[in-house]
Amino acid sequence: MFKLPKENSAARPSSLGRRGFLIAAAGTGLTLAFLRADSSLAAGKVTSAPPAKSATAPVFDPSIWFQIGRDGIVTVNIAKAEMGQHIGTALARIVAEELEADWNKVRLHYVDTDPKWGLMVTGGSWSVWQNFDPLSRAGAAGRLALVEEGARLLRVPVSACHARLGVVHGRGRSISYGDIVRRGKLARQYTPEQLQAIVLKPPRQRSLIGQNVQALDIPAKIDGTAVYGIDAEIEGMLYARPKIPPTRYGAKVVSIDDTAAKKVQGYLRSFALQDPSGTVPGWVMVVADTYAAAVRAADLVQVKWRAGAAAHVAEQDIVNYAGKQLADASLGARVVDDDGVEQAFKDASLQLERHYTTSTVLHFQLEPVNALAQEIDGVWHIHAGNQWQSLILPVLAQALKVPESQVMLHTYLLGGGFGRRLNGDYCVPAALAAQAVGRPVKMICTRSDDARFDSPRSPSVQHVRMAFDDAGKVSAMVHEASAGWPTQAMIPAFLAKDKQGHPYDPFAIAGADHWYTVGAQRVRAVSNDLANSSFRPGWLRSVGPGWTNWAVESFMDEAAQAAKVDPLAFRLSLLQATGRNAGSAPNAVGGAARLAHVLRRVADKAGWGTAMPPDTGLGIAATFGQERDMPTWTACVARVKVDRSTCMVKVEKLFMVIDAGSIVDPDGALAQAEGGALWGVSMALHEGTAFLNGEVKDTNLNSYTPLRMADVPELDIEFVASTATATGMGEPPTTAVAPAIGNAIFAAVASRVRHLPIRPEAVLKGLDRHGAV
Repeated sequence: MFKLPKENSAARPSSLGRRGFLIAAAGTGLTLAFLRADSSLAAGKVTSAPPAKSATAPVFDPSIWFQIGRDGIVTVNIAKAEMGQHIGTALARIVAEELEADWNKVRLHYVDTDPKWGLMVTGGSWSVWQNFDPLSRAGAAGRLALVEEGARLLRVPVSACHARLGVVHGRGRSISYGDIVRRGKLARQYTPEQLQAIVLKPPRQRSLIGQNVQALDIPAKIDGTAVYGIDAEIEGMLYARPKIPPTRYGAKVVSIDDTAAKKVQGYLRSFALQDPSGTVPGWVMVVADTYAAAVRAADLVQVKWRAGAAAHVAEQDIVNYAGKQLADASLGARVVDDDGVEQAFKDASLQLERHYTTSTVLHFQLEPVNALAQEIDGVWHIHAGNQWQSLILPVLAQALKVPESQVMLHTYLLGGGFGRRLNGDYCVPAALAAQAVGRPVKMICTRSDDARFDSPRSPSVQHVRMAFDDAGKVSAMVHEASAGWPTQAMIPAFLAKDKQGHPYDPFAIAGADHWYTVGAQRVRAVSNDLANSSFRPGWLRSVGPGWTNWAVESFMDEAAQAAKVDPLAFRLSLLQATGRNAGSAPNAVGGAARLAHVLRRVADKAGWGTAMPPDTGLGIAATFGQERDMPTWTACVARVKVDRSTCMVKVEKLFMVIDAGSIVDPDGALAQAEGGALWGVSMALHEGTAFLNGEVKDTNLNSYTPLRMADVPELDIEFVASTATATGMGEPPTTAVAPAIGNAIFAAVASRVRHLPIRPEAVLKGLDRHGAV
């Protein structure tokens, strides 16, 4: 069981650098272990097994970090989920850099759940950011121990030896790591203070970090040997498809009629799940010998439900409720609350107020959610791709009525995560079905099942105000947002608190606490409890900044227009890098000055200020990424053309400049930036559904239409060369795109849009309002 933090500031994987380190060799290889069981790593997929241990090999509890076999193979244990971002390659590269390992001899081992791994979660763009320093020190500690023992075996002074590519060299002699493991007597213990005192390589000496090397998991993905959750198989397993009730909460099964289903060959039975955890109330499972039979039979099974309270809730109800909430200043938490806000607005010579909204967004990851459950000797084995094992393990234990120690989650590659698999709720029905039938059960949701069972990004409503003083200077800014809170729904212990002790979801308001200097500032976050009770709000790639940055950066353009200042110049005038926006070590050194730098650079690349063809415009926007304490400075310019006859928007090109500090894996970082940017286009122009009678309106890709290949714009992405702290790459590129597109539409045809996704009718409405048709 992982220990929950008391405050959000501690709601991060703890630093591995604070624990001791033990190195020893016996039996088959060299093992490196931390001395306390609070490792920050989480899980992924097995592509190669770690070296087997002999009976005489030391067993360390807690976390074994990496191993070197007698053959010199370095196996790095990865406790992060691999969903296409090559996280195993990135983390292994950090270890191998300081270990001076031969990259050709590095292997990945994605681990299953075990208390020794500590908090297991892959999200928030935390993985490299949280683990860069501790993994570097782990590798360096291993190198020092190997050099010392190698020197002894070579009969050469340690001071005359160095390691390179898995070999220790000294005075013309050398010995490989594998030989040291076979022949040596490795025994070295590091205290936390000694680990922290290790001098790491200066960036100029790095040979792996920041260099283009082969991602270790690509061959298996290409040749088909990689195993995803949906590929898991157990002899004798049954298949199941769910009948999902009309509401997420409160539904109860009244009757089940499987008369027609009995005609399907291979159909076995249908039954209502009894779920003590409350994860899947009102679910009916249809079980068969084959998945095809389960799918066909489920279509024929007739279930009558008594729906929950959300059965009559529509998207507009949620939006209207949010508007009423924001009108009540007593609600919510004040995340930023400077003195003088009211006085600044009272004294203002000019006030600006705008409202921004976003629709419900679904994940629609390539691999629909699935899970396979089996009980062996009292232990429940759950096979599924998952991003947050530590979140679902106690829920599974509650559902199955067993101790958490009797539940193990096995790790697989994820066929897309994007935050959906942070919520492992799909494991529960598979486990309950297996418990009910007494055999292994593999549940696979169809695409439409997946959509109806999704934890979507909540619709949002935001009110933003700005005050200007007599000199035309910005004197105050207020940003208020109401949305469903995923953290409140799934792990309330991760909620933060404002100065008055009011709780709030940092993942539903991050981004509103921007780096612009705007005088007296207030940021207020309100939980939309109608949304929370109607569906389970989820984390979706970029989370809160997906809507907060839409409002911030659209509003910055509108404020620039009101002040009669160029949008780029207006932003730069507010990026003063003073006070709380000055930045701090180690993650935000330079603060707002670094955001100003990427803005200037992207504007130069895009030709900001040059004349555009008719109905074509450039729009600019910036973001600092996921969180203020892990800023990834990102700026985007969108070149957009609007067809006045149809009001269709075509994104011709995206320019993006990113400062993520030290880039560990250049190819992986570029792939994430490209994917994030295109997801941003998709959510800006295409993706979005609505709730209707308690359910999402769109349940398949015939009506829910993400970005198609024909609409993919040209991408020009540049990374700032930097040796600063490595920060997150998974989400920041997503959030600057939509406001850049919205601002470009205004630059092209003077139509201002304030809702996502941007539909042609909204563009037309803006054209009509400005008399531009």
